[in-house]
Amino acid sequence: MRTLTDLDQPRGTQDGTQNDIRHRNQGDAPLARDAVASRGGAGHARAHESAIKHVTGRADYIDDLPSPARTLHVMVGQSPVAHGRVTRMDLEKVKAYPGVVDVISLADVPGHTDIGPVFPGDPIFAYDDISYVGQSLFAVAADSYKAARQALQAAVVEIDEQPASLDPVAAAEREELVRPTHVHERGDWQAALDGATHVLEGTQFVGGQEHFYLEGQACLVEPSEDEGVVVHTSNQHPSETQKLVAEVLNIPFHAVTVSTRRMGGGFGGKETQASPWTCIAAIIARRTGRAAKVRVPRADDTRATGKRHPFHNTYKLGFDERGVLTGGDIDVIGDCGYSPDLSEAVVDRAMFHADNAYSLGSARVTGKRAKTHTASNTAFRGFGGPQGMMIIERAMDDIARYIGEDPLTVRKRNLYRESDADGTPRNVTHYGQRVEQLSLLHDIVAQVETESDYWNRRREITHFNAQSPIIKRGLALTPVKFGISFTAQHLNQAGALLHVYTDGSVMINHGGTEMGQGLHTKVCQVVARELGLDLEQVRITATRTDKVPNTSPTAASSGTDLNGMAARDAASKLRERLFDFAAVHFEHDAGGLDRETMRLEHGQLVAGLGEAEQRIDWGELVQAAYLGRISLSEKGFYATPLIHYDRATGRGRPFYYYAHGAAVSEVEVDTLSGEYRVSRVDIIHDVGDSLNPAIDIGQVEGGFIQGMGWLTSEELKWNDAGRLISDAPSTYKIPAFGDLPETFNVKLLEGHPNSQANIYRSKAVGEPPFMLAISVWSALRDALASLADYRFCPVLDTPATPERVLMAAETLRQAKRSRYNDSVRPDHEPV
Repeated sequence: MRTLTDLDQPRGTQDGTQNDIRHRNQGDAPLARDAVASRGGAGHARAHESAIKHVTGRADYIDDLPSPARTLHVMVGQSPVAHGRVTRMDLEKVKAYPGVVDVISLADVPGHTDIGPVFPGDPIFAYDDISYVGQSLFAVAADSYKAARQALQAAVVEIDEQPASLDPVAAAEREELVRPTHVHERGDWQAALDGATHVLEGTQFVGGQEHFYLEGQACLVEPSEDEGVVVHTSNQHPSETQKLVAEVLNIPFHAVTVSTRRMGGGFGGKETQASPWTCIAAIIARRTGRAAKVRVPRADDTRATGKRHPFHNTYKLGFDERGVLTGGDIDVIGDCGYSPDLSEAVVDRAMFHADNAYSLGSARVTGKRAKTHTASNTAFRGFGGPQGMMIIERAMDDIARYIGEDPLTVRKRNLYRESDADGTPRNVTHYGQRVEQLSLLHDIVAQVETESDYWNRRREITHFNAQSPIIKRGLALTPVKFGISFTAQHLNQAGALLHVYTDGSVMINHGGTEMGQGLHTKVCQVVARELGLDLEQVRITATRTDKVPNTSPTAASSGTDLNGMAARDAASKLRERLFDFAAVHFEHDAGGLDRETMRLEHGQLVAGLGEAEQRIDWGELVQAAYLGRISLSEKGFYATPLIHYDRATGRGRPFYYYAHGAAVSEVEVDTLSGEYRVSRVDIIHDVGDSLNPAIDIGQVEGGFIQGMGWLTSEELKWNDAGRLISDAPSTYKIPAFGDLPETFNVKLLEGHPNSQANIYRSKAVGEPPFMLAISVWSALRDALASLADYRFCPVLDTPATPERVLMAAETLRQAKRSRYNDSVRPDHEPV
């Protein structure tokens, strides 16, 4: 009988082909993915540290953990209406249901009842007012999952249903906001509009997105022998969960230990919205003295948790005869749901990225946070940045069609640059941050323009569209400039804990969490590089609040930046301690060791140069240090320098640096059905000096495809009563294998290290590639524009489903039949 351990090893067959299986899945992927040639330190391509466990099923997720004896299964009763008042809630039949051990509601919470992560407004259970369909009303704990789920149906809940507010634009007009409106302003934007040669305005709806992590919300909470609990959770922010659980239980933070080994996906959906489930399970665990487990069914999870914020954007921009922006006014309205959650920062980041890679000139950007009766929307890869970028990318297309130029030409003219010909500075954003590495931004656009053969393809596509009345092809190149750092300054810090054992093996722990993105792999590589070891000698443990305290969430693409630097700090301090020890301990051996030339490489301490070089094995050094009573443990810490932001003035440097990228996408559209396919994508992305090219390329590929899904197929639909009806895989369509571009060229930019002293001059890669998918949406608009001889762009809200594409095509055909002239356009009017 084969065991799971056997699956780690290549197995032969009867005919002696001993190693056939070892490389059979290697394929012809980029050489950067080959992990064999390097020793595995940072800068080399290595496989994910849990890759074998993932594919063999040995990677333990929350539902795989062995449950303690007598574990209770918890289910949560949810509101069936979007807005109303609870007039009666009778849970006696639930309590009497066979197998039920405990039932709790708001009155049973021993401590805080509001678990808002930043601002108040998130009750652990609704008691009086109902704010959205899926809001938690009570929880049931039973001996089995089935009994808990069936017992929910016995509850008697009567609600006085009231009309739900579901229109964020109308809510913003009524000043129904979860947080105050914020404004960025630079220069005299009104004068810029008044004096502009041309002015265009337009509106845009940008749809939300379900996180659709493969592992749903889940946790296992065990009561400890004192008043505390140990929490195993699929969670991007263990320290915040520790805080909220402690406050709900009314106990000190140190009585709560939160542990996260890995998540089956997060994307932001487990940054704040994993905590309510752990708080509920913790209450039951303390009340009953038994472990409590939560596994939220997919439909319940989808209804109860927030999404990417839908946005309603508008622009009014002035530009000259070449399409170069002189200034204007941009408004972004985020649909925040019923409570603040993280919406202040999400809408802020949308505002910060309303320029994308372009100098707006004198501009005002206004962000509003509308309150509606839906689940509170939350973090999602890009954190508002993608929604903000969409409005300026729409404007670039619109301006290009208005002046009769190719959209790429207009985009290149508007890229950030040192100054205009008249000396007007063009290297400062509308919030006052200077854009560095300007040549990089231009170089990356020029490189992908050349390597994708953009202009030859443009000519071919224009000729094809002139000959093809039904099938239309589109092409677009869009850039990305994405700011890296938490916009909340205090979150830009991290800690790490490093142990070296007497056999020379190394254990690292840090505050970041692993959700499949390769963070743990990169941190191990950092330690291996600092200590001169093979990657196999470094192992990582679960993220735990009793090892590294007060951690920031794994979000904002900052996981490796922060935790990698903290791990490096710990490893470098330990290394220097060992050097100091070795200089004294081995001073009588062959004349001693030269302290100034000491280094760790290939598992050895090396001192001296040339013929005077001396080597001591790492294991020998560690043994000697232990016997010499030298500490083999060290903590590390890192805080991001330079960043600051004054919210009162709307100015500052909220980002440590910018990550860049550019993508060219080509599409084919059937204009009689609205169906389309993405035929080719070319991407060049900037990650500085890559820590792990294999993982970075994977992040670029995955981020792009997820972004493509957001902009094309993933449509969230609510009915008039506020109930989410796209709450399952049957009604919500993420990209599948068949949606991949037929030709998909992904390349990491080389020769441009980070200008800031980030970890080994690398750059973050988690979120920036997501926005490269805007090129797909722009290419769809390009294909449709051919229906009107490229004289104007259609309105194409997102997601650009086949239905929306078909409606846009019909609008353009009608416009052409009506012989629209340049002064009347279907989506905007010159002012």
